[in-house]
Amino acid sequence: MSKKFQVIVACGAGIATSTIVVDRVERLLAENNINAEVRQVKIAEAKQLEDSSDLIVSTTILPTTYSIPAIVATAYISGINEEAVDAKILEALQG
Repeated sequence: MSKKFQVIVACGAGIATSTIVVDRVERLLAENNINAEVRQVKIAEAKQLEDSSDLIVSTTILPTTYSIPAIVATAYISGINEEAVDAKILEALQG
């Protein structure tokens, strides 16, 4: 059984833009047969969750540094260069 990754999707309030990104990330991971649980949180909560997570995908500027990969995914909101973000997410989880 392959590892189940824990992915955090964070935005300023944990509601609006992260909902769009959660859908996109879940679809991307499913298409690439990556077993992952995707959680939607406020960016302020990300720091306390990093020890139990494998990746942070954020729709906002990162307020701090993290011990796990953190990807700013504003491209998913703007629709510009989304494939580059897809590639970063897959690389972070596939190594």
